[in-house]
Amino acid sequence: MNQQFLAALLAVAFSLSAAGCRREEKIKLEPTDESPATLSSSVHAADARTSIQLVKGFHPIEQNSWRWTMGQFSVTLKPPAGAAANGAVLVLKLALPEAVQQKTKTATVTAMVQKETVGKQTYTSPGEYTFRADVPASLLKADAVTVDFALDHFLPPGAVDARELGVVFISAALESK
Repeated sequence: MNQQFLAALLAVAFSLSAAGCRREEKIKLEPTDESPATLSSSVHAADARTSIQLVKGFHPIEQNSWRWTMGQFSVTLKPPAGAAANGAVLVLKLALPEAVQQKTKTATVTAMVQKETVGKQTYTSPGEYTFRADVPASLLKADAVTVDFALDHFLPPGAVDARELGVVFISAALESK
């Protein structure tokens, strides 16, 4: 009788647990983008699809639209069609915040492709800027190029924030000439 009682008790327990696991609603299928990542000639700070192209020197996204950089940062870009023959224009959209400018006074951005300087620009007042530099065709023969940026002045950790702060990165691109 003891075994019959245990068997009945287990049967009731299984039926109750199975009833508790049943779904009342049907599973809804939603499409997902599982296509392989493709390299882009332009990268925006807020675009999750191209964030892998932000190679180094970037802090996490802020306000869903921009990122702080460090004193040195790098972006990998796909050269646009025809760049291997005609070259391209490097376009970096950035902002120099007042908090950084007050401490550093100036910020010079230098852009390098394959360790060759392609452009340099100095900013002396806070604001949003567009940095442009011609990139020769000889540096754009590969399917991807990494552009290294360096700032001559930036805030070390602790000056205003616990992180090293350079400029505010908005976007970078290689555009056809």
